[in-house]
Amino acid sequence: MRFVLRFFGFLFSIGAIFFLIGAVGLAYGFWFFSKDLPDHAQLANYEPPVMTRVHASDGSLIAEYARERRLYVPIQSMPNLVKAAFLSAEDKNFYKHPGIDPEGVIRAIVVNIKSGGKREQGASTITQQVAKNFLVGNERSYERKIREALIALRMETTFSKDKILELYLNEIYLGLSNYGVAASALNYFGKSLHELNIAEVAYLAALPKAPNNYHPFRQRQAAIDRRNWVIGRMVENGYITAEQGDAAKKEPLNVTPRVVSPNSIASGYFAEGVRRDIAERYGEEKLYEGGLLIRATLDPKMQAMARKSLVDGLVRFDEARGWRGAQSKLDLTGREWGLALAEVPAMGDVQPWRLAVVLEVSGGRARIGLQPKKESSGQLSRDRETGFITADGVKWTRRAVEKAVAVGDVVYVEPLDGKQGQYRIRQVPEISGAIVAMDPQTGRVHAMVGGFSFDQSEFNRATQAMRQPGSSFKPLVYATALDNGYTPSSQIMDSPFVLDMGPGQAAWAPSNYDGKAAGLRTLRYGIEHSKNLMTVRLSNEIGMPVVSEYARRFGVYDDMLPLLSMSLGAGETTVMRMTAAYSMFVNGGRRIKPTLIDQIQDRSGRTIYRHDDRKCTTCNAEQWDGGAAPKLTDSREQVIDPLTAYQITSILEGVVQRGTAQSVKAVGKPLAGKTGTTNDAKDVWFVGFSPDLAVGVFLGYDQPKSLGNAATAGQYAAPVFRDFMQMALKDKPATPFRVPAGIKLIRVNASTGTRAGGEGGGTILEAFKPGQSPPAYFAPTDEEGVPQAEYEPAPPETMPRRAVGATPNGLY
Repeated sequence: MRFVLRFFGFLFSIGAIFFLIGAVGLAYGFWFFSKDLPDHAQLANYEPPVMTRVHASDGSLIAEYARERRLYVPIQSMPNLVKAAFLSAEDKNFYKHPGIDPEGVIRAIVVNIKSGGKREQGASTITQQVAKNFLVGNERSYERKIREALIALRMETTFSKDKILELYLNEIYLGLSNYGVAASALNYFGKSLHELNIAEVAYLAALPKAPNNYHPFRQRQAAIDRRNWVIGRMVENGYITAEQGDAAKKEPLNVTPRVVSPNSIASGYFAEGVRRDIAERYGEEKLYEGGLLIRATLDPKMQAMARKSLVDGLVRFDEARGWRGAQSKLDLTGREWGLALAEVPAMGDVQPWRLAVVLEVSGGRARIGLQPKKESSGQLSRDRETGFITADGVKWTRRAVEKAVAVGDVVYVEPLDGKQGQYRIRQVPEISGAIVAMDPQTGRVHAMVGGFSFDQSEFNRATQAMRQPGSSFKPLVYATALDNGYTPSSQIMDSPFVLDMGPGQAAWAPSNYDGKAAGLRTLRYGIEHSKNLMTVRLSNEIGMPVVSEYARRFGVYDDMLPLLSMSLGAGETTVMRMTAAYSMFVNGGRRIKPTLIDQIQDRSGRTIYRHDDRKCTTCNAEQWDGGAAPKLTDSREQVIDPLTAYQITSILEGVVQRGTAQSVKAVGKPLAGKTGTTNDAKDVWFVGFSPDLAVGVFLGYDQPKSLGNAATAGQYAAPVFRDFMQMALKDKPATPFRVPAGIKLIRVNASTGTRAGGEGGGTILEAFKPGQSPPAYFAPTDEEGVPQAEYEPAPPETMPRRAVGATPNGLY
């Protein structure tokens, strides 16, 4: 008996020793692996990179910017079906274990042994996966697994299960550049989380193990098998019924990757402008990782109208100069034409234009093959579309079909309306241009097109191209005069003018576009007929430093040189700046700042920027006291007198009615504006407005050269404005321009500006400020329009030099 007791005592002692050694070993191991563990508490304030999204004014999504496509969704907003699918696939005991699942470890060991060593099932819990993804990395080693387990245990004592699951569902990589379940639901199925069905959530839950192994297109059957396995686990765990599971397994894998592209509404230039703005305000990191929600000012319908108007104008000009030939040529010998044509880069924002290759030319027509489209998988479609180019399709080239194209030619084509299977040949214009449409009251840009195609050139000619505005600058000169005592009926001599440039320099002698002089004429006449000589004389009278100051106020130039040539638009500015300046004419002379962005919210929904900064101090009253409704306080700077602003608006309305932009009258609504053609017709402009919409148009070559000896803005730029306004104002009432209080409308002779006795022909209502009135008499004129009797014909005048500068451009 004593021997037995001694034996058991010996065993106990040995056991105790081994227990102590084991305990010490475990303690040392715990200390060793824990001594430099990452601080898991930092996850409490973790903000994962979230993509920035840009929405148009109607709420439609136009662009996304991200390094990782992720939308962060709180656990409270996660549908139970989504949580059930991931728990079934990854960690069914998640809400039971302390961070490590012994049952799962044993089960994984058994399964892996039975599989012959193949690792079919892992043992990591969701908590361990969070630890791996956030803190310890995915290095394959026992040390990493131990550290992962230790952090998982600590996390479970610090965070709630829901918080850990929230981190996991928002961080997990699910393939195709998608992170988190919310972004994956959108980009795989085009749905929000709450719209997903059983089969769809099961597929997402199948992806964390190895997204590439279950690719929806390259590994389609494996993806379906894995999805169905997840569905089976959901049934087994009681989240769905067997009937629901069987029905879900029979569904096809309806993955249709979502493509968000500004090309869908031809808004590439606009979206890039927003991207640049955000990057400048907050930096690249905030743009691509900050999860900003941006409400842009873009009106998708108006954007489409603007692009069509500009493209039609560019094509109209380009086609008038003839057919230049095919884009490129393909050798189709021994090659399938669809595969060959698919290799040719095509612009994606020129719909309905499509790239095509000529397959056969005979009998007065050409058979063409259209570039194959791509399927949602990214693979080239096997379908092939063909059509014909007939005589109607090449009429504008003034050539027969056989002379215009040959087999192998790659050309752009456009469907002919009402003629199924027939196409019109197209060519990419060499000329470029821009159009901007904005709200003149707020500066909100509704539409902006910076060229023929953003895919062709990302250079934005609306905001980046510095070009001479020509005569479209003249209204600022006349506005300066009207704001400093002149009236629309004030008279300026339209006669030859010579400026002495100093010793050794040729004198500057500007001329009118038609080479004629009309004698003494009114300010209104000077703008309506775009008289250079009158503008130069007026600028000389009021002084170029004053004109320069007004140009700065209007934002056209930051620091304009006080040269007389600048009064004719010889400086360089942008379409955006000119459109904003004209907006200040129609909005009563208030300064506006053009903007592409209405509002910006951060990832938590807090508004961090709002373009409309007007204050309403009485809008938060607890109850109505019966008084007047609250009013917004407008603190914008008054650039010019509101009465002056209306006077220049009225004169610019005359440009459309009687002047150089009469083609715009076809719109049939109250419109005002001014043409601008620079020296040698290198740039043509039209900037104008309705009471509620300001539009600027520019056409010109990127490398400036003449558009033609007889080219004018009225011929090329004004029709673009006209076409846009016809579409934009189609369903709008014919609203007249608002007349501010204090303006007196007096009937005058349209030609002389003198007071008219009745409403006969040749009279108009002219706008005068308090204390102003039209002259009662104007001297009669001879056939050339030069006043007689009181005014002798003026000889060429030599003026003293006011400033020294280079010989100017921008005369018409």
